[in-house]
Amino acid sequence: MSRLPAAQRREQLLDVAETLFATQGYAGATTAQIAKAAGVTEPIIYRHFKSKRDLFVALIERTGRRTLELWQRDLSDAQDPAERLARILADNPMVSPEGRAGYKVLLQAIPEIDDDKIAGAVAAHMNGLHAFLTEEIKRAQDAHRVTSRFSAEVIAWTLIHIGMGYGVLDAMHVTGHGRDEKGTHVRQVLARILVGPSANADKS
Repeated sequence: MSRLPAAQRREQLLDVAETLFATQGYAGATTAQIAKAAGVTEPIIYRHFKSKRDLFVALIERTGRRTLELWQRDLSDAQDPAERLARILADNPMVSPEGRAGYKVLLQAIPEIDDDKIAGAVAAHMNGLHAFLTEEIKRAQDAHRVTSRFSAEVIAWTLIHIGMGYGVLDAMHVTGHGRDEKGTHVRQVLARILVGPSANADKS
């Protein structure tokens, strides 16, 4: 067992746990399996996390941070509000290589949602995404690039609902979902509704 600085070890344990939770589920993956896959003993896990639940919650929190970091990075050189929204629509973390495993873990929270700590982590995760999207939509509304007929808050929730639904279908390997027979993608439809025909959201 190689020694790692505490911060690196914590991230390594999160990485290993993410893989196991995503493939075996929260209930199916044990701390013994996580320790073995990480090449450490179980007590090492408990130095960093009080319980398997705390490890799971930390993954939900990390996935939220990484999603916001992904969006911020992809928006760093975009000033036009319509372009910014189009880029966000193209960056559904549930189907991206960077976010897919993390969101498979998040979906494992569904059968555990009666646990207050897990429910709180999921709510904080979603509220963080919602706050970010709301600010972007308000910016576009102020620039008259998105309709103000509906509040930025409800439009943001609409995007989250659609994005989560799309991500679940992708995780379930539903063939052909998200496109019609002409190849039009739901992302293009959303972009057209939100920001008009100039939106650059046609990329697959």
